[in-house]
Amino acid sequence: MRTYLVVIDDSPEASLALRFAARRAARTGGGVIILAIIPPQDFVAFGGVQATIEAEAREHAEELVATAAEAVMQEGVTPQNMIKSGKPAEVVREVIGASDEIAALVLATAASGAPGPLVAHFTGQDAGTLPCPVMLVPGGIDVARLDALS
Repeated sequence: MRTYLVVIDDSPEASLALRFAARRAARTGGGVIILAIIPPQDFVAFGGVQATIEAEAREHAEELVATAAEAVMQEGVTPQNMIKSGKPAEVVREVIGASDEIAALVLATAASGAPGPLVAHFTGQDAGTLPCPVMLVPGGIDVARLDALS
């Protein structure tokens, strides 16, 4: 099955990438993998504080994924949800490497300013190293236009 991988975070553009992927999956009989990444935390000398920070980050990631999953299900697609910890580019590469079904990595650019770190990474020096295409959704695109394209 053609599956679209979407990395979700708090950015407004992440919801655009998710919408595009969900709508494409619905129209092509494909699937969506929603991936929330918990980046490595800075070292804290006290274990209890570190554990609390990590628990809060995981809880936030679970909330993001749950909200994203609801949006995907509204398009008639049941997503696969993932929460992984690590350096974002490495985690994305590992997830793609572990599944032959991932047809594309769907990311969205910021509406203005510099691209996010994943967009910069996978469209820069590592652009040709993935086994699937990278689809970029413009962060400033009108939702009606996005819907027409997807």
